Amino acid sequence: MPLSVLIVDDEQLARNELAYLLKDAEDVEVVAEGKNGLEAISLIREHMPDLVFLDVQMPGLDGFGVIKKLLEKKIPLPSIVFATAFDQYAVRAFEVNALDYMLKPFDKKRVLLAIDKFRKNREASGSPNDRLETLVKMLEAQKPQPSKILLKAAGRLFLVDQKDICYASIEDGVITVVAQGMEGQSNCRTLEELLASLDPNLFWRAHRSYLVNINRIKEVVPWFKSSYQIRMDDRKQTEIPVSRAQTRRLRELFGL
Repeated sequence: MPLSVLIVDDEQLARNELAYLLKDAEDVEVVAEGKNGLEAISLIREHMPDLVFLDVQMPGLDGFGVIKKLLEKKIPLPSIVFATAFDQYAVRAFEVNALDYMLKPFDKKRVLLAIDKFRKNREASGSPNDRLETLVKMLEAQKPQPSKILLKAAGRLFLVDQKDICYASIEDGVITVVAQGMEGQSNCRTLEELLASLDPNLFWRAHRSYLVNINRIKEVVPWFKSSYQIRMDDRKQTEIPVSRAQTRRLRELFGL
């Protein structure tokens, strides 16, 4: 029987690349692809795959949140390869003997190595449930969410409450954060890095160049060809595009 594989990533390009690289793996069948954490749970229940390539950073329910929900629902866990652009989770994943971990962008040799490692460890002692439950508990204990972030404005450094942030954008490598009563620059290098420091229940990557505070969205504006923009409640009532990949998430958030 071929090895059944599920790919879960909120970025279409990442899913396409991983599916393409897996074509070179012997006796591997990609049975389904998911775009978010909720789809991951549904597809794992439906297909019971042998192996899941699971993105860590996804808006709403992230990769570790998926594991937690599966454990809560007592759904048998497949083996997991965590995939993300951040290496800050790597040590945590390996410390609890998670199957494997890959950094983006994906590399053909690394993908094939992950498949080979799964096959060699298939009969190893310790169920995925035990190892992944340990991972979730460790992350919850060791990853306190800071309530404030640091912004630079007018040559000064300000600490801003996350709840007061309206949105953040990136242009030419510079991240601008618009918050209640002020606007400043973050010292993060990417929006992914900034998002990792924010409360995932509040902040959502609406577009590759924007992340927004869900509670600060004032209006959803229908746009061309079934797309949307969102109008924020900052002083300028900034309109932010919603990428096509995130349109479904927008509908889930507000029941559109």
